[in-house]
Amino acid sequence: MVTASIEDGAYIGRGECVPYPRYGETVEGVAAQIESLASAISHGVSRQGLRELLPAGAARNALDCALWDLEAKASGKRVWDIAGVPEPQPVTTAFTLSLGAPEAMGAAARAASHRPLLKAKLGGAGDPERIAAVRRGAPHAALIVDANEAWSEGGFADNLAACRAAGVALIEQPLPAGQDGMLASIPAEDRGGILFCADESVHTAEGLDNIAQRYQAINIKLDKAGGLTEALHLKAEALARGLAIMVGCMVGTSLAMAPALLLAAGAEYVDLDGPLLLARDRDPGLVFEGSVIQPFDAILWG
Repeated sequence: MVTASIEDGAYIGRGECVPYPRYGETVEGVAAQIESLASAISHGVSRQGLRELLPAGAARNALDCALWDLEAKASGKRVWDIAGVPEPQPVTTAFTLSLGAPEAMGAAARAASHRPLLKAKLGGAGDPERIAAVRRGAPHAALIVDANEAWSEGGFADNLAACRAAGVALIEQPLPAGQDGMLASIPAEDRGGILFCADESVHTAEGLDNIAQRYQAINIKLDKAGGLTEALHLKAEALARGLAIMVGCMVGTSLAMAPALLLAAGAEYVDLDGPLLLARDRDPGLVFEGSVIQPFDAILWG
């Protein structure tokens, strides 16, 4: 995790990001990107200007969120009023079950079966058994799965059948990004009500027309989009195309989750359980009541 702080002499704005090796990001590289913008920041670069100076990714996310936080503190307004979005309300987050052997995932599902929404991480070979084991462990929880680009066209039908049998509501990124064209040819009746959700296949609003031909939902993550500014634009453009919204995260602290909560209004699924997967969160952090995230206080962010 990397935290960016921007100070104007009276107030400090903060933003947190999580570099993702999938996109060649490292803590050192992201920190260097952030530091390279010190002069532009000191000369008052705007959030829109920031989008022109850095590509979508973790570094831009940290700086963008820090600028939002700084403006909120300096103006005495809450960040949702500045952004023109609804004030965050209590929201239920998915709880993630890590990838493992079917028996281990079934046991993890039983331990978390009191939670209303579970997300099972999958890995390709053996996924039908994993899906069935999770459903047996948590027969009453709503269930979504994240294939993490691990499925192939050859095994797709068996995996989809297992999801339908288990009552899975959404499949996140079933095929590798750039190799997901076959999703456009799957009839709605074969999906059985399951939403295909783009994760690695979508970062910003660019290319959404093609995404909408293959998927019924997108997963918006601030670290992919490059900050709240782009994420709000992405959400609006996705909704205009009839796509459902999932709000996701990397494994970060409450400081990384708070900005994402501004996207939760109207989202089909919220997956912001990052702090629950850490040994220790920031203090003060978000308040979790079971799987329900309470609205954040300005002392945390925004």
